[in-house]
Amino acid sequence: MAIITFQGKPLNTSGELPAVGNDAPAFSLTSRELVDVTLANYAGKRKVLNIVPSLDTPTCAASTRKFNQKASHLDNTVVLVVSADLPFAQSRFCESEGLKDVVPLSTFRSSFGNDYGVNIKDTLLAGLTARAIVIIDEHDKVIYTQLVGEIADEPDYESALAVLG
Repeated sequence: MAIITFQGKPLNTSGELPAVGNDAPAFSLTSRELVDVTLANYAGKRKVLNIVPSLDTPTCAASTRKFNQKASHLDNTVVLVVSADLPFAQSRFCESEGLKDVVPLSTFRSSFGNDYGVNIKDTLLAGLTARAIVIIDEHDKVIYTQLVGEIADEPDYESALAVLG
């Protein structure tokens, strides 16, 4: 279990992020078309998992916009924005923001939060995911992780993107 904070108060997560060098845990998430999407859907591509609590918060929206901006310049890479938002809300957000270079995926019928150790277990945020970045290479090995210590802070974009060359 990892401890992060929200407004200075501790929050517990369901575990630890997958370790760098290990195989990425399999996942099944729901697309905006209400279709289950798995790690296998992105076989042979590098995957940036931008894990956020909800797109309805300023920090989550900012990180999604930032990764959308950077995603169009990344070769053989897909940016997956993972949140507990329903697919309808994710789709509406991406459409209203004109975000076409990220793929929103919902945890709403998934064990993803527990499998990746990012499910918030307590406080009023229980059931949402902690803010994290997990980068998986084209062979499904984890090559970078960051669990953001204060949930309201943005991730370290430069360090994350640097591993992609």
